[in-house]
Amino acid sequence: MEQLDRRCDDTRAWVTEAIRKVAADANRSADTHLLPFPLPPEWGIDLYLKDESVHPTGSLKHRLARSLFLYALCNGWIGPRTTIVEASSGSTAVSEAYFARMLGLPFVAVMPASTSPEKCALIEFNGGRCHLVDDPAKVVVEARWLADDIKGHFMDQFTYAERATDWRGNNNIAESIHDQLKLERHPIPAWIVVGAGTGGTSATIGRYLRYQQHCTKLAVVDPENSAFYAAWKALDYTVNTGMGSRIEGIGRPTVEASFMPTVVDRMISVPDAASLAAMRRASELLGRKVGGSTGTNLWGVFGLISEMLAAGERGSIVTLLCDGGERYVDTYYSDEWVRAQNMDLAPHLARIDGFLKTGTL
Repeated sequence: MEQLDRRCDDTRAWVTEAIRKVAADANRSADTHLLPFPLPPEWGIDLYLKDESVHPTGSLKHRLARSLFLYALCNGWIGPRTTIVEASSGSTAVSEAYFARMLGLPFVAVMPASTSPEKCALIEFNGGRCHLVDDPAKVVVEARWLADDIKGHFMDQFTYAERATDWRGNNNIAESIHDQLKLERHPIPAWIVVGAGTGGTSATIGRYLRYQQHCTKLAVVDPENSAFYAAWKALDYTVNTGMGSRIEGIGRPTVEASFMPTVVDRMISVPDAASLAAMRRASELLGRKVGGSTGTNLWGVFGLISEMLAAGERGSIVTLLCDGGERYVDTYYSDEWVRAQNMDLAPHLARIDGFLKTGTL
């Protein structure tokens, strides 16, 4: 019994040190920036992008990975020899590989075979291994099977994202946005616009808005082939498209457990070509490359601004710059890749240019 107690004490000591290391990552990191997006000042509408690309692993998913590791450690699911397995389209896997390496744990990312080579390289750089699956709709099933087979822990971002983050505050992304807006001319935004991959970010923000009694509305944008928009519109959360999203990081073939539809005020379906057109035009205006999901966010934002202007409303809108475009040089920024996907960006680029001049999308 004494030997067993000693082993338990050793494991508990390892967990305590692991939690300290993961928490220290947040403590030594400055908050992400809130960047103004250039709009005509006479519109009376201010647009801000929360720049999540400046996290150590370069994306919004760094917050999620940190929360998931703390949640799993505190639940006793991870020990000093646990192999971590995750189903991911790339960015979550990059961030989880970073934290697994920090704790000295093996990490396996189960991802669609279409995931950008740049993301695979980042996972491997952080000590992880990529397990590619031809059918994007089967990555979760494959991840569960693999974790069971090797006696590892399936992190399961799609189930635990909404509960791993403290939505009441504690330096979550919603609290950060509102603190950073305090000195702006419209400190309480009219809208916050995000995409849904796990649904965790929209759940955190939507709950926080209600908890703080803000009148801010939450809009969720959704790319082609994703189930969230169709399910929300039909109030049928069994929708299954059977297809993966081309916009990495958002969109799912099924409605995931972490998606909380009751905190969403509006959903906007965005064509993939519109996402990439907005991504490219935003990159020119900001002087830096942004990722495809940022383009999806912006297309939704432009539509909301157009409606606000038509109604004579003023105010602010916040959305997310989810990750940098360097991860997509061979895909979203490649004209050859876009043509191979049978997408025509020209009509959407023209609409964006018209919107930036007239305020009408």
